[in-house]
Parts: sequence; structure tokens; C-alpha cells
Amino acid sequence: MSGAGAPKQGDIDAKGMRVVVVAGTWHETITDGLIAGAQHVLDEAGASHSLVRVPGSFELAVAAQAAFAGGADAVVALGVIIRGGTPHFEYVSSATTDGLTRVSLDAGKPVGFGVLTLDDEKQGLDRAGLPGSKEDKGAEAADAALRTALVVRELHA
Repeated sequence: MSGAGAPKQGDIDAKGMRVVVVAGTWHETITDGLIAGAQHVLDEAGASHSLVRVPGSFELAVAAQAAFAGGADAVVALGVIIRGGTPHFEYVSSATTDGLTRVSLDAGKPVGFGVLTLDDEKQGLDRAGLPGSKEDKGAEAADAALRTALVVRELHA
């Protein structure tokens, strides 16, 4: 976790933009930190936003699809997948990533990817934007979604 080379964040004008944050419910402390970071960025940018909770990361793609069908300009997808002793981790991680990519491409709109794929809970706590965390992946995902939505808007103009 170096953070070296990370793009600049903040200083975005997203007034008039509608964003839906979709978040899983597993690993509540980590997920709530991700949500707080994303909401902070969206508030600072002036974007209108709402939060939708789904059971887990696997369900993020269908919720993102519904958000776009409902008129969202961007989605911020937040979830936590922690490696266990079975191949379940690989299947859920891959399906979640592939599903969110497909939804984004089908809609022609961005999904900020804030799904943490972790070896253990400590890695999530380090990335959740909580006091003592080294990174804020929720904020990063929201920032990326907004910046990409602005690029898409400009390309369509």
C-alpha cells in the first residue's frame, strides 16, 4: 500500500450531477467508513446523492444497473470481500468486478470501484478512511466516478 502516484483528488464541481452510492452490508465497520468517505467527496463536489444498501458485493452490479436505469449519472460501488479458506473469494471478487464493468459499459456511465478485496480485516481497516486508516478508498472511488462522469459529459457535448 504505497499510494505513490495517486491522482489529485478534490476540487470538483459536480453540481447537477446525480450519483447513487451502492454498498454491501458485510463488514459493517469497514463499509461504513467507505460510505462516509464517498459521501464526503460527493458533498464537497456539490453532487446530489443517495445511498442504497445491498446484502453483499455480488449484488452491487444489479443495484448499479437499476441506478442507471433510474437516471443516475454515476454510481459509487462499495463493498468488502475478505479471503477465506475456499475459492469463494475468487468467484465473488471476479463476478463483482466483471458485473460492475459490464454495467458501466452497457450504461456508458462510470462506476467508481470501491470494492476492497482483502486478505484480512486489518487491510480493510487500513483502507476504510477511519481514524488511523492509511487510505480512504471510498473517497477515491467517489472522486473517480465524478471525474469520469464529467469527462463522459464533455465527450457527449
